[in-house]
Amino acid sequence: MCVIDLTQIKASRSCRHPLNSILLNAAFFGSVGSSFLYGYNLSVVNAPASYIKTFYNKTWIDRYNEPIGDGTVTLLWSVTVSIFAIGGLVGALTVSFLIKVLGRKGTLLANNGLALIAALLLALGETAGSFEMLIIGRFIIGMDSGVSLSVLPMYLGEISPRQVRGSIGQFHSIFICLGVFIGQVLGLPEILGQESRWNFLFGFLALPALLQLCVLPFLPESPRFLLMERRDEAGAEKAFQAFLGRSDVSRELEEVHAESRAQNTQRTASVLELFRKRSLRWQLITVIVVMSCYQLCGLNAIWYYTNGILQNAGFQPTVIPYITLSTGGIETLAAVISGLVIEKVGRRPLLIFGFSAMAVFFSLLTVFLHYQDRFSWMPYLSFTSILLLIASFCSGPGGVPFVLTGELFEQSYRPAAFMIAGTVNWLSNFAVGLLFPYIQEALQTFAFLLFVVVCVAGAVYLLLVLPETKNKTFMEISQSFSKINGIPDQTQEREMKDALDTAATNGLQCAEVEMESSF
Repeated sequence: MCVIDLTQIKASRSCRHPLNSILLNAAFFGSVGSSFLYGYNLSVVNAPASYIKTFYNKTWIDRYNEPIGDGTVTLLWSVTVSIFAIGGLVGALTVSFLIKVLGRKGTLLANNGLALIAALLLALGETAGSFEMLIIGRFIIGMDSGVSLSVLPMYLGEISPRQVRGSIGQFHSIFICLGVFIGQVLGLPEILGQESRWNFLFGFLALPALLQLCVLPFLPESPRFLLMERRDEAGAEKAFQAFLGRSDVSRELEEVHAESRAQNTQRTASVLELFRKRSLRWQLITVIVVMSCYQLCGLNAIWYYTNGILQNAGFQPTVIPYITLSTGGIETLAAVISGLVIEKVGRRPLLIFGFSAMAVFFSLLTVFLHYQDRFSWMPYLSFTSILLLIASFCSGPGGVPFVLTGELFEQSYRPAAFMIAGTVNWLSNFAVGLLFPYIQEALQTFAFLLFVVVCVAGAVYLLLVLPETKNKTFMEISQSFSKINGIPDQTQEREMKDALDTAATNGLQCAEVEMESSF
């Protein structure tokens, strides 16, 4: 009879560097056709705004033989901008169904169809004399973003070894920031920010989508999805081998089998089941809080002030577009640095630091804006505060929430969790766009103090509730919430069961059992 010593059932920490070309290509090309497009669409409408309004007026005259009213053009423009968030919400609500039918990679590939349709509608709207095409195109590209913002982080989290899961997950944030920056660059007057070229800004949407369509089919599907949901062990083994760069992946396969046995289910759970699951209560609350703070922390509202602050600082309007490039550059640089340090610093410190720093710089910005008209040099301090705010956001709150959403839930509950996170994200996005102009009108420069409250509340919550998740398996992360959820820790019982199962499977009489893997 074999006696298995639990002290011997320990983590097998691989010293081998877990990065390889296939993993990096999956992260790069997955992000190009997903996160990049989302970021690009956040900034691309700013440069051609006046030209689009002129197009609306011209189309109105051609149809009705009279100029469009100021209220009507404002309404049409507001709908054009804000319907992006409505499309995002619709896309997020479809994620659970899509990934069940198409898988992670399959959903990303199919999602490119929406990007191509949107690119055609947006690029050809002027030629067709139809502002409705622009509005519908913005809605469709919003749907594309709603799907990709949930599916890509899920895919990256499931294909990444835990030693680099945070860094690979930060590709999502980096490419959002890069998309914002490229949108600003292409919108310059010397490039595509002209009345005769603004439709090419939207036609550019097709390029990243086509690039992803050309490469992603040749990269593996999520091995966890293949094994746990499709029951395709051979396909999962090949995917693990590709992403890990080695042939022996037996430990990774066993870890996923152990997680599957622990969940006692082979099917994807619904949103309602997730809400009812007591053992996941605080994981769900944490995701809702973090995703709410991601949008309600006020970064989107910053863009309302940037141009005005630069004008008050004495910069010429023709120079301002070039100066605002610094905001996109700072975003991208901070996201890259965050991706480089996340596995050393951890998710929790980056989030707490990011929200805390934003609270400080929002407070300073409020003071600087209040005294902006009294001192000629005060606008420069205001703009510096804006740059530091952006850097603080991208250091943690800009990307880590998506990494966390994938880490806090085991396989069967992950799609429902991302659907909830996406819904909270897009509803919060829409609320900020809808309500902030009224808040700003009522409170003036003190409007930013509301964001101070949100950032402080988010930092305090994370300090009190969130455990560190770096370098942990998905099962270990779930078990770290056992105490706060009021669930007895079943760690030893699970380890014993998994050890016995593994020993029986391998036909071992007596051996040391390794229970952990790169994933």
